[in-house]
Amino acid sequence: MSDKAKAEDEAVTIPAQSDGSTGGATLTEDAAPGETLLKVTGLQKHFPIKKGLLQRQVGAVRAVDGIDFEVRSGETLGVVGESGCGKSTMGRLITRLLEPTAGTVEFEGKDITHLGVGGMRPLRRDVQMIFQDPYSSLNPRHTIGTIVSAPFKLQGVEPEGGVKKEVQRLLSVVGLNPEHYNRYPHEFSGGQRQRIGIARALALNPKLVVADEPVSALDVSIQAQVVNLLDDLQQELGLTYVIIAHDLSVVRHVSDRIAVMYLGKIMELADRDLLYKSPMHPYTKALMSAVPIPDPARRGAKSERILLKGDVPSPISPPSGCRFHTRCWKATQICKTTEPPLKELRPGQQVACHHPENFEDQAPQDVVLLSDAKEATELVAEEALAESARTSAAVAAEAETGATEAEGAEAAKSTEAAKQGTKDAKSTEGTGSAEEEPPAKEK
Repeated sequence: MSDKAKAEDEAVTIPAQSDGSTGGATLTEDAAPGETLLKVTGLQKHFPIKKGLLQRQVGAVRAVDGIDFEVRSGETLGVVGESGCGKSTMGRLITRLLEPTAGTVEFEGKDITHLGVGGMRPLRRDVQMIFQDPYSSLNPRHTIGTIVSAPFKLQGVEPEGGVKKEVQRLLSVVGLNPEHYNRYPHEFSGGQRQRIGIARALALNPKLVVADEPVSALDVSIQAQVVNLLDDLQQELGLTYVIIAHDLSVVRHVSDRIAVMYLGKIMELADRDLLYKSPMHPYTKALMSAVPIPDPARRGAKSERILLKGDVPSPISPPSGCRFHTRCWKATQICKTTEPPLKELRPGQQVACHHPENFEDQAPQDVVLLSDAKEATELVAEEALAESARTSAAVAAEAETGATEAEGAEAAKSTEAAKQGTKDAKSTEGTGSAEEEPPAKEK
């Protein structure tokens, strides 16, 4: 072991637990709810492609190619996108299961981008991962008790009452029978195996849990159970989630904010309600149009599906400029030459697009469509385009209404005051005429 690794090991000590909880030591003070727990800046991961006898590098797969986002304590960030867009690679990068090519990963204000094995060992207690395949992530030669108790042994933690008692408590927390302590993974169903993976991830009471498609391999009924379990555990333990998924309905149910990825880049990052109400990136709008609506009343209604042109480009040689311009029906020359930055166009909604939906264009001077965009326009239903125009008008009207709401309230108060003053004046006039009437009769 190097001197640097020894110094890191000596600098961080992990005291054993003195109570029955699964809480552990931390490197820094716990982040208060709402504070930034995880910050990712310019994160990249390129897998080299080598050929020949000398294994020279001839290219690279740009799985993650420069992403920026933050995760606040106590929230759930959902990550969606097509297969091969880099979601799972991003999850393994922030848990430091992969070494980043470039960029930084900060956890609780501490840079963990290039920490060695000794420096990452105590952080493994605070950052855990639930893997996509619940069977391949469990050792078939080990019992469930051995699998779930492994984190305690690796970290040198001895819970009060013993490891076996704590493991059985964790199994009951995730809805499994504690008596199954000595069973093997092949004796459980897919949903039960996923619960075992969740129990192992929660063993040391982590602060951040990265769930890589935790329900994709499960039946719909089991999906609901696992999603509700994750939601309940977050409320009870104050967990912070980064959930990677394909199912947009699941992401909508569990997430506070949602990041939409495409070919190694984040196209849109927004609050859940904003994203589903008025998506601003064309790719997000196309994804939303693919979500089936389980409404019997709409059985005969025609779906406003947006069909994207062609396949996802290769991450070995991604398109120049905006990576979605080869399939976008709004692409112009600036989309082909200039990459749009991820900007906050509305409060709580960041978009990387020159011609965003439901908003004024960031590049209004460029209106000539590319040939690819003209072909892609033919695949977009006229109803979808008309709906986009109506949504844009509604959003603009709502913004205008919100801006003048205070003025309207003030005007209403002024009108009410004027009416009250007029009533008082009329009342005064009426009283005066009644008093002056008798003398007129006397005359």
